[in-house]
This record gives sequence, structure tokens and C-alpha cells, in this order.
Amino acid sequence: MPKKIIKRMMPDHNKIKNHKHLSIFGELLHNPNLWHLNRRSVAKAFAVGLFFAFVPVPFQMILAAGIAIIVHANLPLSIALVWITNPLTMPAIFYFCYLVGTWVLGVPEQDFAFEATWQWVLDSLSTIGPAFFLGCAVLSVLFSIIGYFGIQALWRHSVVKEWGKRKLRTKP
Repeated sequence: MPKKIIKRMMPDHNKIKNHKHLSIFGELLHNPNLWHLNRRSVAKAFAVGLFFAFVPVPFQMILAAGIAIIVHANLPLSIALVWITNPLTMPAIFYFCYLVGTWVLGVPEQDFAFEATWQWVLDSLSTIGPAFFLGCAVLSVLFSIIGYFGIQALWRHSVVKEWGKRKLRTKP
């Protein structure tokens, strides 16, 4: 079941191979293992994609693609999962990262008003930055682990369920 659902939602691999930002990987993108849908490659893709979804840097897709190539994860899925943090969800997710960081550090939350300027970003690095970056690190590792083992378990459950159905069908 997970394979069918994921396969339906996956973008065309030729489109990804020819993407202008991923051209830096050259011939590495032609490795057929990066395009297979199996339990291990999908679980690795969830780990990679969810990890980089919580990393607050530009070009998360390129970082996710690079690591997916190294660990032989499913490339399209790794890249797609990074988009969990998109312009609509990013403020809420990164605010939650900040809250987790303050909780881990044991410091009180600071009031701040976001401004879309470089000066505000630079000034905030010393005030809310440590809690924010720690929260991002904690959540990226946490969701990466949950994604990896969650997909492993879901895939295994799905296969066992299908085996049970097949066994029932073959009984006389």
C-alpha cells in the first residue's frame, strides 16, 4: 500500500534529472538506485527529507539531494519532503522550533516582532538565535528518526497484511 500511494504522488524522475538546480550532481543522478521505491530507500528518503525540512538554510533541496545521493535514498521523495517547510508553514514550524529550543535550554521565551530585514536577522542571532537553532536541531533529528522508523513499520505492516490476504485467497 505505501508503495502505491507514494508512486502516485511522485514527480517524474526525468523532470528531476533535468532540473537546473540539481545539475551540479551531474551523472550521479543517473544512478537507478535513487529512483527505486523499496522499504529501505523510502525510509532513508523520509529521514533525509524530514531532517532538512527543519534546517533553516536556503537551498534545503540541494542539501537533501546531496545526502540522498550519498546514502542511496529515494531522491524525488527526499526532495519533496523538504517542502514540508514551505512559505506557508515555515513561520509556524520555526516558531515551534524556537519554543522547543527555549524548553530544552530552560530559558524564558522572549518577545520579538519579526521584521523582514537582514539587520533584524543579524540582531536576533544573539537573542533568540541559540534557542531557535537548538530547537531546529532537536526537531530535525527527532522527526528524521520518527520518519525512518515509522516508514519501516508502516511498510512492514502493509507487507504482512498483503501476505495475509494472499494466504486467504490461496486457501481451498
